[in-house]
Amino acid sequence: MTAVTPAPAQAAGGLVRAPDEVSMPTRRRPGHTIVALTGALDRAAAPALREHLIGVLRHSGRLLILDLSEVASADAAGLAVLIGAQRRAAGFGVIVRLTAPGPQVAALLRSTGLEHALTVQPTQELRAGLAA
Repeated sequence: MTAVTPAPAQAAGGLVRAPDEVSMPTRRRPGHTIVALTGALDRAAAPALREHLIGVLRHSGRLLILDLSEVASADAAGLAVLIGAQRRAAGFGVIVRLTAPGPQVAALLRSTGLEHALTVQPTQELRAGLAA
């Protein structure tokens, strides 16, 4: 028997809810898009996260900022989505930047070597400068 993961539901205020309650509010600005992720970037959230980021990339500016400051944890599936998003973004001519990963996510990026494959800004400076 194959388990079916429910599709993300559109909630009030434009938030997308994945099955495990990851939220992904998106703000588009001229030239860039900011997606503020919260919750756990894990196997349960990966399908909804992937679909949301694919949709965002279709309408993003030249820069996509993924704010990880409110991400509690991540696993291999969540990181795979981030890598996949970066690859897809390159096809659209979009640059992806990760900002402000918490301690668990930063440690996972370091231990997997993905901090070298993904561009990671340790603080929200990039986001703050562009969000104004």
